[in-house]
Amino acid sequence: MEEKIISTRKNGMAMMLLLIAATLASAAGFAGSIFLIEGSSPVFGTILLILCVVAFFGSLIAMGGLKVLKPQEALVLTLFGNYLGTLKGEGFYWVNPFATAVNPAANTVLNQSGDVKTGAAQAAAMGMKMSLKIMTLSNNKQKINDCLGNPVEIGIAVMWRIVDTAKAAFNVDNYKAFLSLQCDSALRNIVRLYPYDSAPDVDTTGDGVADDGSLRGSSEVVANRIKNEIQARVADAGLEIVDARITYLAYAPEIAAAMLQRQQAAAVVDARKLIVEGAVGMVEMALERLNEGGCVELDEERKAAMVSNLLVVLCGNKDAQPIVNSGSLY
Repeated sequence: MEEKIISTRKNGMAMMLLLIAATLASAAGFAGSIFLIEGSSPVFGTILLILCVVAFFGSLIAMGGLKVLKPQEALVLTLFGNYLGTLKGEGFYWVNPFATAVNPAANTVLNQSGDVKTGAAQAAAMGMKMSLKIMTLSNNKQKINDCLGNPVEIGIAVMWRIVDTAKAAFNVDNYKAFLSLQCDSALRNIVRLYPYDSAPDVDTTGDGVADDGSLRGSSEVVANRIKNEIQARVADAGLEIVDARITYLAYAPEIAAAMLQRQQAAAVVDARKLIVEGAVGMVEMALERLNEGGCVELDEERKAAMVSNLLVVLCGNKDAQPIVNSGSLY
């Protein structure tokens, strides 16, 4: 089903004035026909009465074809079950009064910025019109296992809009519910390809080469893959995914404490490694300076004692307590 734009001109105002004039004229003709029936021309009066009644009710029916559209609104119309076309663009229109507007998601309210009212209030405000504005869908957080099997909780915000009203109205039963379901499915498919943190021997791109991709460190890449995955799924529904962003990411509560300890342990190991590397460099520099100056001659045993003392001082968690040795080392 392809979208077909109704090319009728914005002639709603002219038609409204014409219909009002026809209604008033038929009312006046109705009064005149009553006078003729009771007077000298009952036959002509009866014919005029019938014409006026037909014109009056015809004008009332024709007024049902007056449509008003605001900016970024569209109206999908069907006539006796056939797709008539779509009205787009703000203005005052007149269409076939027997045409019926279709919007299967009119009463559906998602957790998004464009639908902040209740279903009944939203339907009353919009009627059967489709909004062409960019809207934000914020699905509930999901618990998904990453590629290492660790459960994580993740939430996304998806910016979307309708680009083909005919597909949105007729290709799927409810395009809002369809979008929400596809967002959940695409999110699961992408998240299970990544670890929460960078891990060795993990291929997140599918090229057979291990990389350092992760949910926490590659959020832009992950969000872009989620966007493309959703777009491929909702293209047949006439929807365009403008953007997708990760709004919440954390380990599941049942493993959060253990993973926090793991991260703390890794941080402590990295810090200790850096401290030891710096301390060894400082000891090497001290020995070189002493040898260059020649002020102190140290044998191998004294060098070993000096290295041990310096490493204890430099790598210790507490401040060193100096001890004055008044005797000999031997």
